[in-house]
Amino acid sequence: MTASAVGALAVLSEAGSQSVSALSALLWVALPYVAAAVFVVGHLWRYRYDKFGWTTRSSQVYENRLLRLGSPMFHVGMLMVIGGHVVGLLVPRGWLYAIGINEHAYHLGATWLGSFAAVLTLAGLVILIYRRRTVGPVFLATTTMDKVMYVALGATLAFGTAATFMLQVFGSGYEYRGTISPWVRSLISLQPEPALMAGVPLMFQLHVLCATALFILWPFTRLVHAFSAPVGYLVRPYIVYRSRDDRTGSRKKRRGWEEIKQPDPDKLRRL
Repeated sequence: MTASAVGALAVLSEAGSQSVSALSALLWVALPYVAAAVFVVGHLWRYRYDKFGWTTRSSQVYENRLLRLGSPMFHVGMLMVIGGHVVGLLVPRGWLYAIGINEHAYHLGATWLGSFAAVLTLAGLVILIYRRRTVGPVFLATTTMDKVMYVALGATLAFGTAATFMLQVFGSGYEYRGTISPWVRSLISLQPEPALMAGVPLMFQLHVLCATALFILWPFTRLVHAFSAPVGYLVRPYIVYRSRDDRTGSRKKRRGWEEIKQPDPDKLRRL
């Protein structure tokens, strides 16, 4: 092989490595920061200009049986999933060691509790989607953004569940706390390390990318209700009910507000 050919191959190899690093920077640095910006600014915009749209768009009035089954499953499972992700991604393993949770105990809990939470959440979501598609009034109340949200949410849960079962339950296991977790913390500390995601299994990468897309869509869907809580209910004043009995005041009755009197039983018997 001539020197010129060797030089050409070297240039191509360098260009290939640069393109891979550029793609890595796009997927694991630029896209997460764009998602975070859209997530924060989108919620502020939505709260400022669409307060009346900040709602779950509840369809309970149309159908209740499937909703009572699927909604608790989905929400309880999702709370478990979020809690597991917070511990697994944001808490360094050294902190867990300090409180007595070793590697074996962590993986035992993460694998089996995580699997249970994933199945519970996914089953609840399937029931809710089935209800939304098969119950006519609920389907008619479904917007285009609802459908997009369900696709992104379903894909995120599906890839996460597949990664858990394929790699953690039935596979040899994958130590994501040495790659994905430090990568997430590097983004938070504004010192991104995209190289940490280079060797991550495909299922985990797809799970992360779908979750990123979900965060971008979040402010423009019904998912905004996750940040609403009836805190004001705890401190609101009591509701005062006032009677229209004559003894409560001397104000003259207005037409249409006359007291409804019970008929006299004696008169009814005579009739």
